[in-house]
Parts: sequence; C-alpha cells; structure tokens
Amino acid sequence: MSELKEMIAELESYIPYQEKTNSAISKASVGWQIEHILLTINKITYAIKKSDPEHYKWQFKLPRIIVFTLKKIPRGRAKAPSIVLPEIFDEKTLTAHLITTKSTIIELEQLDPKKYFLHPYFGNIRLKQTIKFLEIHTNHHLSIIRDIIK
Repeated sequence: MSELKEMIAELESYIPYQEKTNSAISKASVGWQIEHILLTINKITYAIKKSDPEHYKWQFKLPRIIVFTLKKIPRGRAKAPSIVLPEIFDEKTLTAHLITTKSTIIELEQLDPKKYFLHPYFGNIRLKQTIKFLEIHTNHHLSIIRDIIK
C-alpha cells in the first residue's frame, strides 16, 4: 500500500500542470488523468466496502492475468467506465479530491481481505488484487502524465 501512497504524493506534484495537454500522447489533459485516478480509487474503495464476501465468485479472465503479470496496462486499449470519467475539475477541486483520496486509501487498508469488487474487464477481484490493480492503474496514468509534461 505504501507504493500507492507514494504514487499519490507524486500525483499531487502534477496538479499545477492540470491544464497541460499533448495530443500526441493523449486526448486528455493532465488534470483529466489526475481526476480519473482519484475517481477510480474512490469508486473502487466504495464498491469494496459495500461488497459481501459471501457473494464472491472467482472467474478466469485472461486480460487480468496478462495485466497483473506484466504489471502494465497497454495504452489506448481499454475504455474507462462512465462512472470514472472526469467532468468538471480545476486545481482547487483536484487538491480537495486528492485529500479525500488519501483518506480513502487509509480506509482501504483497514478492510476485510475477503472483500472484492467487480471490474468490467477483470471480473471479481479481492482486496489484495484490487490494491495491486490500483497501483498498476495509477502507474499507467502517471506514465501518461509524465509524457505529457515532458
């Protein structure tokens, strides 16, 4: 979990660049990338908190195996669900959302390891794998942010 916290600290340093874009890298701005990461962490944590471990069912999902093995999400291959698509944000709202997300990560650490959430491509994933996914996902978007800012 400390890896995710370190990534969030790095993410915070990019808030001043939130309006920066580079269409050769991504259609979305740095701010969009930041807000998407924060929405993803918060929405997934909310879903996990609500989950009932009794309803968990493991499913074979090749994309999950590939992403978790390579620890990398290929760029431009997946579409984000609408629930984690940023709408309106600015430096002030990103900063406030980041503070909320830091608290959310602390909550995530306290949850029952049998809790899970249903990922649209990877199926049901338990807490430990979810944290790994959040690290992979956050790193994916941090990489895009770094490339936009270059």
